[in-house]
Amino acid sequence: MGNPKLRRLFSFFSQHAIYVFLILLIIIIAFINPGFLSLTCLRDILLQCSTRVIIAVGMFCILLTGGVDLGAGRVVGFAAVISASLLQTAEYSRRFYPNLPQIPLWIPIVIAIIVGMLIGLFNGTLVSRFSVPPFIATLSSQLIVYGINSIYFDLPPNSSQPIGGLRKDFTYLGSGTIFGVIPIIVVIAVVVAIIAWIVFTRTRFGKNTYAIGGNRMAAEVSGINVKSMLLILYTIASICFAFGGVLVAARAGGATNNYGFSYEFDAIAANFVGGVSTTGGIGTIPGVLAGVFIFEVINYGLTFIGINPYWQYIMKGAVIALAVAFDVRKYVVKK
Repeated sequence: MGNPKLRRLFSFFSQHAIYVFLILLIIIIAFINPGFLSLTCLRDILLQCSTRVIIAVGMFCILLTGGVDLGAGRVVGFAAVISASLLQTAEYSRRFYPNLPQIPLWIPIVIAIIVGMLIGLFNGTLVSRFSVPPFIATLSSQLIVYGINSIYFDLPPNSSQPIGGLRKDFTYLGSGTIFGVIPIIVVIAVVVAIIAWIVFTRTRFGKNTYAIGGNRMAAEVSGINVKSMLLILYTIASICFAFGGVLVAARAGGATNNYGFSYEFDAIAANFVGGVSTTGGIGTIPGVLAGVFIFEVINYGLTFIGINPYWQYIMKGAVIALAVAFDVRKYVVKK
């Protein structure tokens, strides 16, 4: 590629391919059905993105170090079941805890988040203290968490029935709006993304995380306490997963032990498509947001223009393959 203009064009596309693809996708769908550009459609897409963004941000914490968390979806489901089981109305006929008095909204939310934190500490301990590969550590915790969640969900008098009858102050988090226009759950997702962006771009903690993902041995030599950092990052990630699970229950108005199934793969895919390197050390929060948005545009957009939903899987798979291939090619060229 001797032509300087071609090199610059390739460099630009390499750095901004995700955004170029997103714009082209929106243009194509809008060309087929101009109604796709309405504010209603945008609002629906943002609502669908909200919880996915929080979960993807949690996954970003781990992927940036070169690790992975295969149990994210099960943490989402467990947090959804815990929060929902403690926030049912007194009038509901099939209450999980029939004699439980109404408790402040924040208590069940904090309990669910603490459970997520403990799961993250378990994962982080296996990875950092016992050098268990992240794939194996989180695969084991995925099975353990799902088993515990299912046992809890099967307790009498619930006996594996979908948990419903949630309190309005809880479901308001998932369906309420500010000024009747802006969904609260979208605002929450934006706040989480902004905090993550500040942490990873403006703090020493964020710089150390990038350093660990870039070269773990060099990070250790430079004085970074890699083991402690990994423990903290896995814990923060699970807190994000649990918080996302709470909001999933609030938005759905109920919960079952199967909530969150395969959410981890969507989060991983959104990160890779958003520019997070498969080897760690490279990635941005805006890129992750774009990755989440792309998949939701595919989901919503193809349905909106009447294309068979099964095509969504084909498009998602193709986008993931191209994104990873582009990532690998980009860094091979740099070397």
